[in-house]
Amino acid sequence: MTAASAARPWLGRVLLLNLVLQSLIVLSGGLVRLTGSGLGCPTWPQCEPGSYTPTFEASAGIHPYIEFGNRMVGVVVGLVAVAVVAAVWRWARERRDLLVPAWLVLGGTVAQGALGGVTVLTGLHPATVAGHFLLSMVLIAVSALLVDRQRRPGPRRWLVPRVVRALASLTTGVLAVVLVLGTVVTGSGPHSGDYDDPARFGLDPRTVSWLHADAVMLFTGLAVAMLVATSLLGEAGGRPRRLWSAVLLLTLGQGAVGYTQYLTGLPEALVLVHMAGAVALTLAVTLGMLALRAPAVAAVSPAAEAEGAAAGRSRPRGTAPSDS
Repeated sequence: MTAASAARPWLGRVLLLNLVLQSLIVLSGGLVRLTGSGLGCPTWPQCEPGSYTPTFEASAGIHPYIEFGNRMVGVVVGLVAVAVVAAVWRWARERRDLLVPAWLVLGGTVAQGALGGVTVLTGLHPATVAGHFLLSMVLIAVSALLVDRQRRPGPRRWLVPRVVRALASLTTGVLAVVLVLGTVVTGSGPHSGDYDDPARFGLDPRTVSWLHADAVMLFTGLAVAMLVATSLLGEAGGRPRRLWSAVLLLTLGQGAVGYTQYLTGLPEALVLVHMAGAVALTLAVTLGMLALRAPAVAAVSPAAEAEGAAAGRSRPRGTAPSDS
């Protein structure tokens, strides 16, 4: 075994770590917003004028430390994004299907840092906060793509007919609408990110909440249709069916949490659970889409390959293998 092949498992670990951290930073950012700590560090890239770390002030409470902690999580995410590009370049540079998404992860993570700075400098304008969240959803999807391609290499073939592909694309598009409307709901509600000076869109929270709920209902119907479609694939549909089942279950769970938080006045804990559900749903839909394609050639185990080679050596020269 060469040193490169022995180290290659580290590629999968780095890609998985990146996916986990890209997901966790959404929750740490949500914690900042829900505790009103968005301007705990009132400037950027410094935390306070003249200092990159918060200084203790009794009047500020723990808000500076919560915001500073989120920034430190962002630094770790950035370092891992650099490690993703380095790992792919080191062990799989010939694979463009990994190299391009790896650079997208790094570029998107850098953009997240810049957008975070703009968000602070604009006083947590809800549009920049929404963009911050939505870019994280894109990064989670690309990170999941990297993990899936690393684990299932090779050319892909579609497992489903064109009409199901179109249905899956429509479902993904409606999910994007659901996520965008979710950020509008949050930006119109009480959790603006700053305790003292809330910034909001100025829209009627009730109206945008029901519009968001309507989009979720449409998405739920499409998720049911995808589950039915993948259930008709037979044995080949095992993985897609499981993933689209997870999509439907997560959607129903999100709907239950959404209605509960709406009827109970948007308690912070439920809002954070709802954000975690959005992360999980984005991940499930991404993997569900990817599962609709499978490697064109099934991988051959080392044992089977060795057995085939031995059988070839045992045949007389010029004799074709038996079809039996």
